[in-house]
Amino acid sequence: MDMALPVVNATAAVLARVSAAFNAPLARAVVFGVHIDGHLVVEGLLIAVIVFQLTRKSYKPPKKPLSEKEIDELCDEWEPEPLCPPIKEGARIDTPMLESAAGPHTIVDGKEVVNFASANYLGLIGNEKIIDSCVGSLEKYGVGSCGPRGFYGTIDVHLDCESKIAKFLGTPDSILYSYGISTIFSVIPAFCKKGDIIVADEGVHWAVQNGLHLSRSTVVYFKHNDMASLASTLEKLTRGNKRAEKIRRYIVVESIYQNSGQIAPLDEIVRLKEKYRFRVILEESHSFGVLGKSGRGLAEHYGVPIEKIDIITAGMGNALATDGGFCTGSVRVVDHQRLSSSGYVFSASLPPYLASAAVSAVNYLEENPSVLANLRSNIALLHKELSDTPGLEITSHVLSPLVFLKLKKSTGSPTTDLDLLETIAERVLKEDSVFIVTSKKSNLDRCKLPIGIRLFVSAGHTESDICTLSSSLKRVSASVLSDYF
Repeated sequence: MDMALPVVNATAAVLARVSAAFNAPLARAVVFGVHIDGHLVVEGLLIAVIVFQLTRKSYKPPKKPLSEKEIDELCDEWEPEPLCPPIKEGARIDTPMLESAAGPHTIVDGKEVVNFASANYLGLIGNEKIIDSCVGSLEKYGVGSCGPRGFYGTIDVHLDCESKIAKFLGTPDSILYSYGISTIFSVIPAFCKKGDIIVADEGVHWAVQNGLHLSRSTVVYFKHNDMASLASTLEKLTRGNKRAEKIRRYIVVESIYQNSGQIAPLDEIVRLKEKYRFRVILEESHSFGVLGKSGRGLAEHYGVPIEKIDIITAGMGNALATDGGFCTGSVRVVDHQRLSSSGYVFSASLPPYLASAAVSAVNYLEENPSVLANLRSNIALLHKELSDTPGLEITSHVLSPLVFLKLKKSTGSPTTDLDLLETIAERVLKEDSVFIVTSKKSNLDRCKLPIGIRLFVSAGHTESDICTLSSSLKRVSASVLSDYF
């Protein structure tokens, strides 16, 4: 800038003389037939020159290269930033280790315990028919597929599984994913893009949150499982907004919320969807194989035609006791994902024996509907037994196999609340050999719902198992929470 100033002054002086000449009585310029006074031309040139000079890069003398000694000193002083944040003092990072199958009874740290920490809803872990199907699949196909579905990773049992799930749910088609949690956060960005509007429940779990983030859509949250809040949100977004009519709009909910155990009122959601012309994406990981007369999920539970739900996803690691996930819906919805869903396109396909296990599990459910009655009987009994637990209250739905307990009175500190609940879980395991878990969240989880204790009820649990859990929880919570209620 300092060197540019003399140049600007000199240029201005020269142009002043030229301007005087141009301002003579006959000095005029003609541009496209229009007469322009000479001084206007000169002033325009002057402005152009000034802008050019001001935007030029300043001259900087070359820096003297650093000596070897200076380089060594800088290297010695440099401290790299840590790859991850430091673990806070007192943070609990040691978790119990299972040493056997995660059935209703399992081995944890060398001793047998009653297991209420695994979402083995139908009690199919260890089922002989499913194990036999896996063994036969291993002998025929080996362990892995060694390729994505679009690159020689599609095996006939994958197509059988997709067909079985679609037929069971009554949808035109379905698509398999190799990892349960990746299903929902691959499906959402496959359909929702930048500029779209997503209205989501504030209680959705981390996988759904991740899908919302990856979509880059405009995300608006409504109060947890509150249909008045959902209706108000949809009304605000659409009332008098002509732009909203021309863009894609979605409602994203879970059938049974992992963070609360509440069941979404699908009948009301569908009514609002049709009124405001939104599409619905329903995550059914904790309701598939559980809700409804025959375990077909939330739509069967509410008597809502399955075609009214645009996109349904679910993980198969809960009721089906296998792994992977699926998305089901129209043929168009499924075909779009085969080219546009990252979790499907770029991941090695589901190991064939897991697909075989899923087919066998659905067959078992169809052939043994009484397993659902056993599950619901256990859920009802657990609700009854835990209804007067000191310091804790059940917040989950009476039909949810995920029974959620939270503190009746929070301490006001999430950290303190978690410490109390972790202490209860540890003592129940240590003193009474009952394995339960808290709803501890990672730093990435943005859900603001209260933390609590999750109890996963299985059709394989006995009345004795449930009574053991109940008596242990009552005794330990009374001891731990005596100063807080």
